[in-house]
Amino acid sequence: MRLTTLVLAATMSLAGLQLSFGQSNGAVDPQGMSYDLMKGKTVAYLPEAMGLDVTEVWGAYVKNSAEHLGMKFEIRDPNWNVDAGVQALTALIADHPDVLVVHNPDLNSYARLQKKAVAAGIYVIQLNTGSVVTTDGFVGTDFVSQGELGANLVVKACGAGTSGKVSIVQGPLTDAASSYMMRGIDSVFGKHPEIKVVSNQDAGWDANKARAITETVLLQSPDLCGIIGFWDGMDVGTAAAVNQAGKTGKVFLVTGGGGAQISCDNVGKGAYSAYVKSDARVQGRDMVDLMQMLLQSKQKAGTMNATLYTPLQVITKENNKTGICWNIDDAKTQAQ
Repeated sequence: MRLTTLVLAATMSLAGLQLSFGQSNGAVDPQGMSYDLMKGKTVAYLPEAMGLDVTEVWGAYVKNSAEHLGMKFEIRDPNWNVDAGVQALTALIADHPDVLVVHNPDLNSYARLQKKAVAAGIYVIQLNTGSVVTTDGFVGTDFVSQGELGANLVVKACGAGTSGKVSIVQGPLTDAASSYMMRGIDSVFGKHPEIKVVSNQDAGWDANKARAITETVLLQSPDLCGIIGFWDGMDVGTAAAVNQAGKTGKVFLVTGGGGAQISCDNVGKGAYSAYVKSDARVQGRDMVDLMQMLLQSKQKAGTMNATLYTPLQVITKENNKTGICWNIDDAKTQAQ
């Protein structure tokens, strides 16, 4: 009798366990419900210009993730024209997307419109170059730190026993990258009187202008020791001028950017003595994560004010290895 009772109890317990498992298979995933909040939303992307390695990779992350999440994707390409960018941003605000991803051309041009977008309830994420206003988030490079890194590398290369002469090749002076990098550079050079800045000029992110500036500086200062360039896309021109003067490997050239393979190749060839990488793929992933967080939070636009700085990595011939930089086709394919 006791054995029968135990068998019956065990059978009932097993049946209950099976029922429990069967019910769990039909449970509602609360995380999935939050995920569904993004379906049907619209994200708009406003770069400075498409056709650049970094803007193409960022765009791939926005587009691919939007499609994966069931969102609508829009893009406006002002192609370096600030007035066209202002018009595009004005039109986008009127269309009222749920999220705006904006790559600022300078500190001020889009600032008023970004405030207007936030006031209208649109989440605004500023990408890599900020403006004078804060919005829901900033994703990109800590340019003050990049300036400090570059300056410290030049101090090490151009200290005692050298001329100490250094040239700086900036982007537009009103650009956040230029303004913040100079703050970092000044903070380092201010402690090193042996460093003499013989030229500090704006090349407007243009490789041809950077080349012309550097050619002139090398003629005026043939004993130039170092150059700090602000962007790899521009500093192909800087490196070309150094090479034309027969000074590759003799003039220490440091630049930085999003980590495209061509820059690692230039390090390998000696065109760049050092390269400060702020990986565009990481920025793309951070941007998408922040977009998802904002949409799921349902909080009022302008509330979060998050800053996600991209880790910086100095690449030289010593640590330049396969895979440390990215191929654009692979990066765009893998973007999610």
